[in-house]
Amino acid sequence: MDVNEAGEAGLADYYRRRAASYERVYHKPERQADLRAMEAWVRERFAGRRVLEIACGTGWWTPHGAREARSWLATDLEPETMAIARAKAMPPTVEFARLDAYALDALDALDGSHARSFDAAFAGFWWSHVPLQRLAGWVGTLHARLAPGARVVVLDNRLVAGSSTPLTRRDAHGNTYQQRSLDDGSTHEVLKNFPGAQAVRTVLGEAAADFAWATWTHYWAATWTVAGSGVGRMGR
Repeated sequence: MDVNEAGEAGLADYYRRRAASYERVYHKPERQADLRAMEAWVRERFAGRRVLEIACGTGWWTPHGAREARSWLATDLEPETMAIARAKAMPPTVEFARLDAYALDALDALDGSHARSFDAAFAGFWWSHVPLQRLAGWVGTLHARLAPGARVVVLDNRLVAGSSTPLTRRDAHGNTYQQRSLDDGSTHEVLKNFPGAQAVRTVLGEAAADFAWATWTHYWAATWTVAGSGVGRMGR
C-alpha cells in the first residue's frame, strides 16, 4: 500500500466510524447563521442542472442543492454514511450510487439512468481532504466527466480559532493535519487543508473559467465553469 492508498484508507476508516455522529458539526451554535445562508446559496447554484455530487457523506447538503436541480446523482464510497443519506427525505430527482471520488470512470459501469451526462458538479467538504499533490489530477478527472461549460461548486471549511480543530503538523507537500477523537475512543490523524482563493485558482489553471470565491465566517465556496472543449460526457 503506497502513501496515497494508506491515507485514503485511514480517511475512509475515520468517516465510517464517525458516520452516526458526523452531523453534530452542523449543530455548533456559532455556525448556524452561516449554514442557513449557505443552504439557500447552494440551492440557487443548481437550478435546472444535471448534477453529480462527489462524496455526499450523510447527505446534509444533498436536499438543499437538489431542490431545484433537474437531476442529482449523490455518490460516496462508504456504505455507513450513504445509509444515513438514503434514509432522509430527498427531492424526487435525487438518486444515490456508491462511487470512489478518485475513480470517476466507474460511472460508466453504473446501471440504467446513472450512466448519464452532467452539466454541474458539487463537492462539499471534500477538497480539503485531497492531498495537495493530487488536486490537479483529481480536478482533471472530474472535468472529464462533465460537459464543457458545466458549473462546479465546491464548499469547505475555513480555519477559525476556537471553532475548528487545531492543526497538529504539516508534511513535505504542505498538507496540514488534525488529530480527531471519536466516541469509540479512537484517535485519527486527518488530512485537512485550508486553502485561500488564490491557491484554489492556481490548482484549476486554464481548465476553469468564470472563477468566483465566496466566504462566510466559518466556510468558503468556489465556483467555476469547465473551460474548453474537453472530453466531456454530453451525448455519450
